[in-house]
Amino acid sequence: MIASETPVSRLRVEFPEMSAHRTLSGGQRLIAFLLAALLVAGLRLELALTLTLLLALATAVYLVNLGFRLLFLISALRGAPLVAVADEDARSIPDRDLPVYTVLVPAYHEASVIGHTLQALERLDYPRERLDVKLLLEADDQETIAAATAAAARTSLAIEIARVPVGLPRTKPKACNVGLAHAKGSLVTIFDVEDRPEPLQLRRAALAFRRLPPSVACLQAKLSYHNARQNIITRWFTAEYETWFTLLLPALARHGGPVPLGGTSMHIKRDILERVGGWDPYNVTEDADLGVRLQRFRYQVMVLDSTTLEESNSDFVNWVKQRSRWYKGYLQTWLVHMRHPRRLWRELGPRGFLGLSVMIGAVPILQIINPLFWGLTVLWFVDRNPFLQSLLPPAIYFPALLSLVLGNFLALYMGLIAIRVARRPYLLVAALLAPAYWVMMSIAAVRALLQLVIAPSFWEKSVHGLDVHAPVAEGAHATR
Repeated sequence: MIASETPVSRLRVEFPEMSAHRTLSGGQRLIAFLLAALLVAGLRLELALTLTLLLALATAVYLVNLGFRLLFLISALRGAPLVAVADEDARSIPDRDLPVYTVLVPAYHEASVIGHTLQALERLDYPRERLDVKLLLEADDQETIAAATAAAARTSLAIEIARVPVGLPRTKPKACNVGLAHAKGSLVTIFDVEDRPEPLQLRRAALAFRRLPPSVACLQAKLSYHNARQNIITRWFTAEYETWFTLLLPALARHGGPVPLGGTSMHIKRDILERVGGWDPYNVTEDADLGVRLQRFRYQVMVLDSTTLEESNSDFVNWVKQRSRWYKGYLQTWLVHMRHPRRLWRELGPRGFLGLSVMIGAVPILQIINPLFWGLTVLWFVDRNPFLQSLLPPAIYFPALLSLVLGNFLALYMGLIAIRVARRPYLLVAALLAPAYWVMMSIAAVRALLQLVIAPSFWEKSVHGLDVHAPVAEGAHATR
């Protein structure tokens, strides 16, 4: 048992401008105030002109987002640039030549699930003497600590339980920093409590790091869901994940953009992770933030051709809470890294700078404004009053129409392509009904914006175990 008093926010000390311990910097507050004042003045003095300019700006953002996604789709159709390691190669490495691998498993109020977690970890094909497994449990979560202690005694794994100090922020990245401080491995990965990693995943990652240039700091394994068929929400969620990990993420890595990591199954070199400050305990999407930070420090992230199966959120309220946290974290990440735009431009280059804004910053922002444009579209066809027409001169109307038609078609088409590549035909109906899923996304995005203002570092925990009885043997796979 590890009782940790280790500082959990090295990033705030070493790179304070990259920490989300404050939502806005002084300069950002000033800019936000000036923009708000300008908006209020414009709406009062020149209502029509101000609304027209806002529509033009939103249309431009939609079009840039559309252009990026079209580029990524074309790139993906040419062949996903995945890091592949054959089964025989992964198994051929002598155990003595494998690096010590630290596996971090953060958990909070997961007493009913933690036993299944350890069953999944036992299936990992990796020498036990070179595994450093750490369960990261909150010090006051006695129920999970007791369940984990009992479950650990029944496994062949040497498991350490680290008690995460009670205090704010109470977040997953804070727990991971405690684990990092006691890590023994040269490679580190994270698995969530509901994860079922492919058994050869650690061996594949270890061999891939040997083969790749030293600049490759992190390998993100693909994620999917074992309970995709449970209901319409899990089918939507699975189709979305297939689009993200099959098409968008590999293309983003190929084009040199910052890669928003997944919160699990990301494999990283420990020395580099420590060099860039570890995880940000104040950012509720510490994974996306770390991906951007690695890029700023001139490291590469690639996608590993190995899949971890997770439990998809099957409950509407639970899904909205989880997605609100993700969108809030995306906004945090974008605001943190945009504190010094010129410096960011130099570090990421124009492609990376735009990639950050489009694939991270614009995602929740567009979901927030989508309902407004859906409403405008309905009004346009139902009642073309002169005022509404005056807001959409041809220079705005036709690009907006292009964005509406092509953007929605592309979103649906990418989902269909992804489920075809993943060979999941049972997701076809869900993919075609995706517009209803987009409404859920907008609800979550509005909620995320409100939380960003009132509780930026509050970690709204997802409930796990809604499909806990699915057999652990229904494992993950490498997708080659």
